[in-house]
Amino acid sequence: MPLDAQPPRRRGTVGHPYSALNLRLVLATFGLVMSVVFAVLLFRAGLPLPAWLFVLLAAVSVVDLVVVQRRRRARGGHHSLFE
Repeated sequence: MPLDAQPPRRRGTVGHPYSALNLRLVLATFGLVMSVVFAVLLFRAGLPLPAWLFVLLAAVSVVDLVVVQRRRRARGGHHSLFE
């Protein structure tokens, strides 16, 4: 799969589908928030091992957010979630 951005103003087809970057951005943000919340709750409950697993998941979400933002900027145009 090429890492290039989808050409701007192109309609989605079978060969050139619409980009799912906005959905990935929303899901990664949700994953980050929920992982941080669960990690804090587990640390407060005295369960450090599961809490560190959620910290690891939060770190993966941050990396995904960075990758998605870089791809969205490479795509150009306006940066609305509702494109």
